[in-house]
Amino acid sequence: MNKFDHKWIMYHELHHRHRNGMTPPQIASFMGMDTRTVKKLLEMSEQEYLDFQQHLSTRSKKLAPYEDYIKSRLELCLEASSAQVHDWLKEHYPSFPNVSIKSVYNFVLYVRNKHQLLKIFDTREYSQVEQLSYGEQAQVDFGEYNMTDVDGQRKKVYFFAMVLSRSRFKFVFFSEHPFISETAIAEHEEAFMFFDGYPHELVYDQDKVLLVNEIRRFNPHGGFPGLIVQSRPFKVRFCRKSDPQSKGKIENVIKYIKYNFLRGRIYYSIPGLNDQAIDWLDELLMPRYILLH
Repeated sequence: MNKFDHKWIMYHELHHRHRNGMTPPQIASFMGMDTRTVKKLLEMSEQEYLDFQQHLSTRSKKLAPYEDYIKSRLELCLEASSAQVHDWLKEHYPSFPNVSIKSVYNFVLYVRNKHQLLKIFDTREYSQVEQLSYGEQAQVDFGEYNMTDVDGQRKKVYFFAMVLSRSRFKFVFFSEHPFISETAIAEHEEAFMFFDGYPHELVYDQDKVLLVNEIRRFNPHGGFPGLIVQSRPFKVRFCRKSDPQSKGKIENVIKYIKYNFLRGRIYYSIPGLNDQAIDWLDELLMPRYILLH
């Protein structure tokens, strides 16, 4: 590596900014890097950094055949995480080798540095949640996301998501249209089939427009959750807006679906998107715990 190499310039740039009083998070935000990477580089001497780059170059050989694919996907979606790239590789290459997520992270970092594909932003998930028994609770929420179709046009999709609070197993279903009572009920049943059972309690956000509107339109005494309870003996609980201790798990799932599954994915059709989602979930759920009542 010579002194004019862009990685070498980056190393000295972040050290220069740190000496001038910028904190690692500020440097990371300014340079489009991960804060942990900035901290790691700030702890390195020049020789340690040179050795580190040589190490990355050596370790990259096993994943070198996938460099062009990773580069092309990062060019379309600069903000993709290494975990998302790992998912894409396994989805696109059925024979992708069994490597650790750390190896993929290092190689994605190598590709970013080599081709100057700096990350736009980094999404992190933080939550402190109570530990519940298996089968005790699931949390439910709805989301929407603007995808890009094959013609480069924006396509909004809507989705229903459920997560089991103890195991963190997830279910998601996509639709071209906002959910109403009838479609929401149907997707609850699909989720129960997917999990092979249902929990003692379902937790919802009481401020969701869907709940407010549908309770008024469909059932002033309970809305669509009330209809499900008629055939399923579980409790329904509504929590306050911005209450991460009560519904932080599902809020994280909504972000996870947006930034680990949807972000950078091309829209072809709703059936195709749901098929891709089930394949993605099946891999996350192996081996699957059974929730029986």
